Amino acid sequence: MSDFRLRLGAVGERKRVVYWIRRLSEIAMLGWLALLMPLDLVLAATVGGLQWLVPICGACGFTAVLLRRRYRLEGFSIVLALSFGVSTLFTSTGVDGAPGLVETGALLVLLIGVLRHVEPVRRAAVLACVTLAVFMFEASAREFQNAGLGYAFLLFAGWSMAVGIGGYLRFQQERRTEAVHSVRRAERLELARELHDLVAHYITGIVVQAQAARTVAETKPEAVAPALDAIATAGSEALTSMRRMVTVLRTEDGADRRPGVTLADLRMLADRFSAEGPKVAFEIGQGLDDRTLPPEVMTTLHRVLQEALTNIRKHAARSAWVEADLRRHEQVAALRVRNFGSGADPRVSRLGGGFGLVGMAERVEALGGRLYAGPAPDGAWEVVAEFPLP
Repeated sequence: MSDFRLRLGAVGERKRVVYWIRRLSEIAMLGWLALLMPLDLVLAATVGGLQWLVPICGACGFTAVLLRRRYRLEGFSIVLALSFGVSTLFTSTGVDGAPGLVETGALLVLLIGVLRHVEPVRRAAVLACVTLAVFMFEASAREFQNAGLGYAFLLFAGWSMAVGIGGYLRFQQERRTEAVHSVRRAERLELARELHDLVAHYITGIVVQAQAARTVAETKPEAVAPALDAIATAGSEALTSMRRMVTVLRTEDGADRRPGVTLADLRMLADRFSAEGPKVAFEIGQGLDDRTLPPEVMTTLHRVLQEALTNIRKHAARSAWVEADLRRHEQVAALRVRNFGSGADPRVSRLGGGFGLVGMAERVEALGGRLYAGPAPDGAWEVVAEFPLP
């Protein structure tokens, strides 16, 4: 148990490191903009006149960067309009003005976010082109001490860098979205195969029980009623399972769908295994319910538990008992399955010795989690699947 907690602690530590890296990068960006503000104030005091409008635009840009997660497009549009308006004012009055450093830096930062998040892509590309046009107009309008050409080159270089960063981040985001959709499509294909196997399993059982009831109807009429009850139960279970799977298959990718698997299904799976093999003690920790876990995680948890119990039945059928638990540790949900006692096949290694858990590992990793299968320090064999929670 201590090693298990250590592994979960390592996952949590990595998440905290990523969180603080993001926060530090944001602090560095805001600090860079804040350091440019005194330069704008010094230029305003030196040049005078309309130059005092530049620090005001810079303050608006700094505020837009602070609030960019909530008002990304609105803040970008306001700062872009202010920059164009001030440049137009300089041109109409015929007064030279120094460039706004904070204003320009804020526009570049906001442009990265626009290219990364604004939908559709065509709209983001148009806004990027408009930004370049405003930059070039600003360079011609604020030709301070005949340095307009050099300023235009610096603006174009900064714009090119911002477009490159925003486009790369957009590409990575689109690729991840496509990967998620591919995983969902593959999962649905797998569910379709499972639906075929499930129907075949239940229908075969119903046919066998019906034939048995017909055979014993003449010699043992009292045996017909239990057989009919078993047929009705199997039919009801088949309809429930098929309805659940078909609901998942018919739901669109972007729709708000209910899980195809619930925590009650995990308990039912453990109970069925206990009735036919070693006893399973299954426990669900606090803070977990059907609404806490995403549908993809619920489905994969069911498959991992099923594969782990199947491997125990294949390779360690003489195990004394099986311990399974699903717990939440901060922002990680972890399923652990352990079997104790004699009967474990020593040749089983590396994800259970077959391709079942290898496929499960791919599913778990596709959802951002990890899967471990191997011997524990106390001699038990364990399978641990960890999933990050949103």
